[in-house]
Amino acid sequence: MIRAFHVTKRYGSITALRDVNVQIRPGEFVFLTGASGAGKTTFLRMLYRAELPTSGQLIVDGRNIASLRSREVPGFRRRIGLVFQDARLIDDRSSLENIAFVGRVLGLARGESRRRGMELLKLTGMDHRAELFPAQLSAGEKQRVGLARALMSAPVLLLADEPTGNLDPDTAIEMLRIFRAINRRGTTVVLATHDPDMIAALGRRTLVIEGGRLRSLERTVESEPA
Repeated sequence: MIRAFHVTKRYGSITALRDVNVQIRPGEFVFLTGASGAGKTTFLRMLYRAELPTSGQLIVDGRNIASLRSREVPGFRRRIGLVFQDARLIDDRSSLENIAFVGRVLGLARGESRRRGMELLKLTGMDHRAELFPAQLSAGEKQRVGLARALMSAPVLLLADEPTGNLDPDTAIEMLRIFRAINRRGTTVVLATHDPDMIAALGRRTLVIEGGRLRSLERTVESEPA
């Protein structure tokens, strides 16, 4: 699913990532961690081609991201779901409308978009909040709606950048359960977090960025979130 060969990313005189080599298999669940400013977000942004490597080669879903033409980028990104620390919902649309809007952009009929949206709200435990607006939702509920929206395109790869950073511990664990359920359906998940308790709760492979370099920690025993 993801293969990086000697990937380096520089911003002027600053090297954000240095000689990164990693492979993430299809269907894998991987944590990405490191101190604030370590390069986690930069790495994720390269995976959905918001940034390009300064040098090296990055293959995502079988495509060399540096070789993609501008007209190919939208189609490439439709196979990737994005979840951010801020859910970034549209304030004047209900939970369901926030999700169905993506379906319409993808070319689905209005009825199909709403039907699919309700399925995803049910998956994330938010079907009872379908008609509420973002201002009526808690932080955790907003994140669940944002996650449901990210799944609208049936992505093969789900990237999450600190998705539980604004949540209390119990809500964060519940979000982790949802991510795990999505992964069990076959979606590759890369979840960036600086929370060691979250990583310990699941025990999957962890990619650690330190000083711009990446190392992989193998976790051999998986436990379900309590």
